[in-house]
Amino acid sequence: MPETPTPPVPTRAGQEAVLGEDGLRRCVWASTHPVNRHYHDTEWGLPVRGEQELYERITLEGFQAGLSWLTILNKRAAFRQAFCDFVPEKVAAFTDEDVDRLMTNAAIVRNRRKIEAARTNALAVLDLRAEGGLDSFLWSFRPERTPAPRSTAEVPTTSPESTALSTALRRLGFAFVGPTTIHALMEAVGMIDTHLVGCHRRGTSGVWPEG
Repeated sequence: MPETPTPPVPTRAGQEAVLGEDGLRRCVWASTHPVNRHYHDTEWGLPVRGEQELYERITLEGFQAGLSWLTILNKRAAFRQAFCDFVPEKVAAFTDEDVDRLMTNAAIVRNRRKIEAARTNALAVLDLRAEGGLDSFLWSFRPERTPAPRSTAEVPTTSPESTALSTALRRLGFAFVGPTTIHALMEAVGMIDTHLVGCHRRGTSGVWPEG
């Protein structure tokens, strides 16, 4: 029988991985809501490669700024429909009328600056093809080591690498790519492993098996 779940108890040192009803320990943010838990257990932190896939993640992380990630997950299917499955060529071709149309779409986050940033970033993705492409560019910033947080208090929100990548992306014309947003991107696509030590998903990316 699984152990009785231990409710998270805030401490000055932060919270460690939380034991669930299924006997598995998870990062605190994934310990309650089933949508967060599924994303954590099946996707978050696994390597993401490919231009279209990474462009989607950049776009969603930009929309998440100032909101909960759960909000974005719940709207993810609508985002994919609204942004043509994140095919860069299609989003790059959006007109101002398309932006106005998306501002009436209640199924997504209706923020004009973020919608315009998605179009701006699609154009930047296309330009990057001449320099090797988005995939190789992003992954060239993977650090030599990954964090190994034992509690929420030890989980970083930025890093020298996320700051450097943010600066580089801005120089290339990208928008909504601040160091915190890019650090979250690096976590999500497996460039670093910030699953808590003790979480059952720690080290599953294959990028950081000893992390």
